[in-house]
Amino acid sequence: MKNSREMLRHAVATVAYRGGKAVRDAPPAFAGFRAGPTSRTAGEILSHIGDLFDWALTQAKGVEAWHDSGSEAWDPTVDRFFRTLADFDAYLASDQPLECPAERLVQGAIADALTHIGQIAMLRRLAGSPVRGESYAKADIAIGRVGRQQSAPRLEFD
Repeated sequence: MKNSREMLRHAVATVAYRGGKAVRDAPPAFAGFRAGPTSRTAGEILSHIGDLFDWALTQAKGVEAWHDSGSEAWDPTVDRFFRTLADFDAYLASDQPLECPAERLVQGAIADALTHIGQIAMLRRLAGSPVRGESYAKADIAIGRVGRQQSAPRLEFD
């Protein structure tokens, strides 16, 4: 990596890859699945991840603002997840100034998103629709590959 922006973009592509794997082919009722009576549903968690990347974009632009969007049906929430990643990645790829330290973006939105993607993967297993494991260290993750169709897993194992 040449600079922190490239590292951030790689981290965003990693979120897209892992998140794409966690949400792909989820059963229709999965959006409403929750581990317990006081926990968030899978749809609420995924919506929160979208909120995290909307927030990260405002931080990068120097106009930090949080917005809690609430959850919708599963497919629109999945679409929003990838759209917020693409918007953030496009800003990182631009010549616009980064008005927030890269480290703050990693320790905040990006790290939180990876935690929540793990929660979604665990909820998939609890809901009877597990995500197949793979070595993420060998995954084909590339800067700029953040769209819904672009984040398909490539190296799975039994």
